[in-house]
Amino acid sequence: MADPTSEAGPADQLSARESELVANATATPDAQTNANDAVADPHLNVPRRRIILASLIGTTIEFYDFYIYATAAVSVFPILFFYGGADSTEAQLASFATFGAAFIARPLGAVIFGHLGDIIGRKATLVGALLTMGIATFLIGLLPTVHQIGLWAPAMLTIFRFFQGVGLGGEWSGAALLATETAKPGKRAQAAMWPQLGAPFGFLLANGLFLTLTMLFAYDSTEASIDEPFLVWGWRLPFLLSIIMVGVGLYVRLRIEETPVFARAMQNNEQVKAPIGEVFRRNWWEVILGTFTMLATYGLFYLMTTWILSYAIGAGGLGYDYQNFLILQVLSILFFAAFVPVAGRLADRFGRRPMLMVVTAAIILFGLSFGVFLAPESMGTGADLNVWQMLLFLCVGMTLMGLTFGPMSAVLPELFPTNTRYTGSGVAYNLASILGAALTPFVATWLVTSFDVAAVGVYLAILGVLTMISLLLSPETKTKSLYTAGTD
Repeated sequence: MADPTSEAGPADQLSARESELVANATATPDAQTNANDAVADPHLNVPRRRIILASLIGTTIEFYDFYIYATAAVSVFPILFFYGGADSTEAQLASFATFGAAFIARPLGAVIFGHLGDIIGRKATLVGALLTMGIATFLIGLLPTVHQIGLWAPAMLTIFRFFQGVGLGGEWSGAALLATETAKPGKRAQAAMWPQLGAPFGFLLANGLFLTLTMLFAYDSTEASIDEPFLVWGWRLPFLLSIIMVGVGLYVRLRIEETPVFARAMQNNEQVKAPIGEVFRRNWWEVILGTFTMLATYGLFYLMTTWILSYAIGAGGLGYDYQNFLILQVLSILFFAAFVPVAGRLADRFGRRPMLMVVTAAIILFGLSFGVFLAPESMGTGADLNVWQMLLFLCVGMTLMGLTFGPMSAVLPELFPTNTRYTGSGVAYNLASILGAALTPFVATWLVTSFDVAAVGVYLAILGVLTMISLLLSPETKTKSLYTAGTD
């Protein structure tokens, strides 16, 4: 066993309390076992408020960065980075294609940062993921447009979007482990909901800022021209301001300690040389289950955010005002945020599997209602759009999103052992992003154009059925120890 007082880098050092526990375990094997148990005890002397803040603020920043791109991909990038004009379906599809580039990159980010997180620790890896995402987002705000440098503009936009995906691919699983590996017994899903709140909080910040800017600039997406101040420089502000938030996130994360669960694995020299190889050799089935368990969650969210925005404001859809629709989205996202902690409590009380099966069944039914909710003859178009009906649709979808997303940062980590948990949970989470999110806005836009809006709901229902099958095949992990989960 390594001497806990020997030199190590900041990411490898145990806390003073952990080192003391291990140092006291030199007399007998029983004493050694007791010390290891104490180090592995995830709720022993944990600075819980600091853990909550570090996991929440990091994911909030990461999702903010991700969502400002998603919002711009609908209202700004088709005009400034792709040929075809503001209302061109081709330009919109091209913009969604670059949006999807980040999802292709996310599994790569999960492998890179998962490797580091399972070898050197959660803390240092989370700092690296935050910097990768933040720098790429800031640079997008400095890009010239296609009208200035031609095709180099969308090429560079795609590259920076790719690095956004790499950063987020390493962020989520690390933040989830920071919360779950320090949780009190029986309250792991409730502790794990904190990083999940970063998604609605980041969305509120991103859309709230875009809404404020469009109002200040009096920007009307239905009559946009490239010489409007918002399209000249106003859209850049959310990207550039993200660097301030990254600085705050770094300050918080540099002050946290390594999780006790990983500290024990590190002290016992249980790291593996190639976590990704170990995952696919020993836990390939868990990767499949985790991927399809997240499938409906991802599909639902990107239908309720990215695609619905393009459908609602586009000339080929409902033709509603951009600013007014952003207000509806911001209101509905409050339901997302409110039901994330509710989901954590339900998952701890009733178990992950039964709770998610009920919610997934509701998502399937919700998908089958799209034709009733969103058909132009039912919803209305332009100034005649039924605002209350649209708000009801958004709020129902976001409520389901909160319920299905809330426990995921407990569900996926519980499938994998400590020494490959960062990699395994990250790979499953981000493979689901390709299947459930990267293609969703593109496929949904094509379905509306080729068929009708009801077909988009059928698509969501199919994703829900696949998730339901995965849940039926999955074990219940509520009572598993995080130190042994996936190895017994």
